Amino acid sequence: MIDYQRALARGVQSVPESSIRAFFDIINEMPEAISLGLGEPDFITPEHIRKAGAASLLEGHTKYTQNAGLPELRAEIAGYLQQTAGVSYDPAEEVLVTVGGSEAIDLAIRCLIEPGDEIIVPTPTFVCYGPLATVCGGTVREVVTEEANGFRITAAQLKEALTPRTKLLVLPYPSNPTGAILKKEDMEALAEVLRGTNVIVLCDEIYSALTYGGEHVSLASLPGMRERVLLVGGFSKAFAMTGWRMGYLCGPREVLQCAAALHGYGIMSAPTPAQHAAIEALRYGLEDIAQMRGEYDARRRLLYEGLQSMGLPCTVPEGAFYCFPDISGFGLSDKEFCERLLRQEQVAIIPGSAFGPGGAGHARVCYAADREKIEEALGRMERFLRRLGKEKE
Repeated sequence: MIDYQRALARGVQSVPESSIRAFFDIINEMPEAISLGLGEPDFITPEHIRKAGAASLLEGHTKYTQNAGLPELRAEIAGYLQQTAGVSYDPAEEVLVTVGGSEAIDLAIRCLIEPGDEIIVPTPTFVCYGPLATVCGGTVREVVTEEANGFRITAAQLKEALTPRTKLLVLPYPSNPTGAILKKEDMEALAEVLRGTNVIVLCDEIYSALTYGGEHVSLASLPGMRERVLLVGGFSKAFAMTGWRMGYLCGPREVLQCAAALHGYGIMSAPTPAQHAAIEALRYGLEDIAQMRGEYDARRRLLYEGLQSMGLPCTVPEGAFYCFPDISGFGLSDKEFCERLLRQEQVAIIPGSAFGPGGAGHARVCYAADREKIEEALGRMERFLRRLGKEKE
């Protein structure tokens, strides 16, 4: 008999199954449920982008590309970041096309983290950073952000968390699940703490095109920061291209050279038709982003106002497509609250504790659903809250 406990790598055994995925196992049993849980645009990829991907296949573009991606795509990514973030990257050596932003994050962490290193992760946050670092033998230092401060990591918190073993800081803004953004003054304060250290910063900017209270500011655009920033972006959220699995990693050539080598061994190259679709998206799809962002903004206001009116306090989300209301006032854990809401009213939202310390007592509610569904879900939630209120009497 094989002893799989001995056979499996210890780092992998220590990685828990995502509690988000476990929750969706329940949702899958209820096909009639209204899901405000899954962080995926409800829009179909714009037609001209789909046609570009299809044309790539019909024209016979079915072979590998360069490991780092099509030169034309890397040039478009560099141009897009110059235009939107004010950061200049050399397409030949500082841009790597990846299989979604998820692979970019994985590559960045594997290039940097080894046993004994520490990684700082503000929480609540998306679930992947800590487990990926743990597999590499790293130690995760979670910094709990405060709702009173809009779930933003502060310079004081960063300074306190830094140790001689700190190798990497994750800045996942705009934030999944809170909708928080970092403003320029926030970035400048963090940059001041980072100067003089050897800490690399992983900026997960997958939601950078979806901000509502002002323009997204990239840490890499600040003086002296570009050399220490690994910037992750992609096409899934802004262009509604989740299934195409297109992302990118940008940063100093010294790191990108190592990331490209790992990518080449593990992936070879990102899917060729998807790369052609991504070129089309960057060249001719910026108006698509603006249209979808406008609709998300309308949904954001609808959901935020609805949650507030039924007595669920919520910080105004300034980016991404999530609200993160406080649901702690009903005597239930966030997991119990969400499970009962799903079972009794068939509305799916995600327990905040799934996103780490600081998320308990909250829930992630996604507004990447049409307004009719959001309105129906709000009505069901209000009915559910009335029932909970009567139970407390």
